[in-house]
Order: sequence, then C-alpha cells, then structure tokens
Amino acid sequence: MTVYDFTVKGRKGEDVKLSQYKDKVLLVVNTATQCGFTPEYTELEKIYEKYQGKGFEILDFPCNQFDGQAPESIEEIHELCTLKFGTKFPQFGKVEVNGEGAIPLYKYLKDKKGFAGFDMSHKIAPILDGILRKADSEYEKSSEIKWNFTKFLVNREGEVVARFEPSHDLAKVAEAIENVL
Repeated sequence: MTVYDFTVKGRKGEDVKLSQYKDKVLLVVNTATQCGFTPEYTELEKIYEKYQGKGFEILDFPCNQFDGQAPESIEEIHELCTLKFGTKFPQFGKVEVNGEGAIPLYKYLKDKKGFAGFDMSHKIAPILDGILRKADSEYEKSSEIKWNFTKFLVNREGEVVARFEPSHDLAKVAEAIENVL
C-alpha cells in the first residue's frame, strides 16, 4: 500500500483519488488558519512555486483538532489562504488527523513515520512541549500528530520518507524535497 491508494474528500466534498498524484513528490500538511505556524503558508507557497514544475505537490488538509485553530468553513479557509497567503497548492476538505475520526490517509502516514521530536530552538517549540506535556507527560512516545503544520514527505513511489514537526526549519524541509526530487 502507498499514499496513492487513498481517496480523500476535496474542498467541495467530492472524492479525490490520490492516484492522480502518482509519480509526484508530495508534502502532506495538516494546517490551520489561526495558529502560530499559520505564516508558514507563505513559505510553503514559495516552496511550491520553486518545485511544482519538477513534479512536486503540496496537499493541504485543514484541521480544527488543535485548540480550535481552524474554526472557519472550508470555503472561508480557502479564501483566506488564497487571498492573504497567495496559496495555489491543492487544498482538501477539513479533516481529523487523530483519534477515532482520523481519516485513513493520516492513520497510514502516522503508522509509517512516528513523532520526530520538536526542534527546540524554534520559539514556539518550548510552548508546545509545555502544552502537550501537561496533557500527557509521555506525549513524545505516540505517533499522533502533535500540532498543526506537521508535514509528511512522500517520494515518487508513494512511500512516506520523512516527517517534519511544525517547529522544523522549512529550509531543511525544502532541502529534503530537493533530495527526493
């Protein structure tokens, strides 16, 4: 099984077969519009513009599971992302990435790449660590998604090759993308 075997819901509720991205390098990201990491949309768009012509796609899955940071409707989210951040990469319907309601794609992604640890030099990482540790003192032992803007890198064969937590430097993410391309 690979990422290409999954079907997800598009922004308008339609079924989207990920097989349409076969032979492309993918960065699958759970996002939110009211998060400390939301400005990453701008950097993600720059990465998308740089590599899209080389067979690269970013798949954006808005998620409201982390502190209610994506409360808007999917159309409001799409409008905000395209107007404020200029995003052009594919955006899908809102999803759950953890728990019983997690979509099968995210269950698969988490199974393939567990929690990679936060980059504690990022200004938000110690705050996240504190929030998560208060809820679960051993949170780092679980493969669950810890916060918005967790990224999974998928190679052209549909295999998950890396997981980047939201605190990881996007320059290093871009470098990993380039290495897979």
